[in-house]
Amino acid sequence: MSRTLPPLQALRAFEAAARFENFSAAGEELHVTHGAVSRQVASLEAWLGMRVFHRIGKRVQLTEDGRRYLLTVQAAFDNIATATKLLRESGTVRVLHINALSTFAMRWLLPRLSGFQRLYPGVELKLSTSTSQQPLGGAGEQFDVAIRRGPGHWPNCEYGEFLEESELPVCSPALLARAPIRVVGDLAAHTLLHSDTRPDAWPKWLAAAEMAPALFKKKQSFDHFYLTLQAAIDGLGVALGPLPLITDELASGRLVTPLAEPVIRARSYWWIVARHQADQPLIKHFCEWLQQEAKR
Repeated sequence: MSRTLPPLQALRAFEAAARFENFSAAGEELHVTHGAVSRQVASLEAWLGMRVFHRIGKRVQLTEDGRRYLLTVQAAFDNIATATKLLRESGTVRVLHINALSTFAMRWLLPRLSGFQRLYPGVELKLSTSTSQQPLGGAGEQFDVAIRRGPGHWPNCEYGEFLEESELPVCSPALLARAPIRVVGDLAAHTLLHSDTRPDAWPKWLAAAEMAPALFKKKQSFDHFYLTLQAAIDGLGVALGPLPLITDELASGRLVTPLAEPVIRARSYWWIVARHQADQPLIKHFCEWLQQEAKR
């Protein structure tokens, strides 16, 4: 059966230009000039017999036909990429790329990954980390499974919630011995440890405790949340500890919870996979394993 297909080079130019709605950005990605992209798109439009972009001065914008066509073209490219990857990896060690938030990876995922490795000894795990501010699928970022706090906006992906998180003040026993914390107001005598990746954590918790954040003036900030937790362990101040990510620290006594309430619900953790890869057995098994580990 013969197939009537447009030129592949023109399709590549269209797909890149459509994602950016910018010929120059598409040219940078494809390592060609703005003019080359423009000519390839024009040749595709001539081949199709219709416009896929509106030209508005120096700007371009997809037509409705172009938007519908983009969805099909992207799905086809994704399928080709997946099939190629599987073919190249056939007969070799299967690699599973996982991208997770830094603190989650250090405190929850890494201590459990050996259990998954025992179930799938022929799988090579590659773990990379991101901050919560980084958008999913950033430049150069590759993953089979991503783990983020959510819910969020993850287009063209399948996703599922697997681990709830709640927050409660935590500190070192030595700090508590120097200055006891019996009621929420006692926190004013302590340094509250903040994280740039969770800027609203303390204001939300204090609001739940019916306290004005302005009353708690002593604070210290860190760019990563795992540094905030380490600062709490080292006695620099009081942090909002995420349960169950600090279960080991509480069990060992390195951290204690001076106040029993309020315990506030934080954003939960979700696994995310590209829709065109969602049915791959290894990826499905890993996501199911995450769900099972979270229930323990």
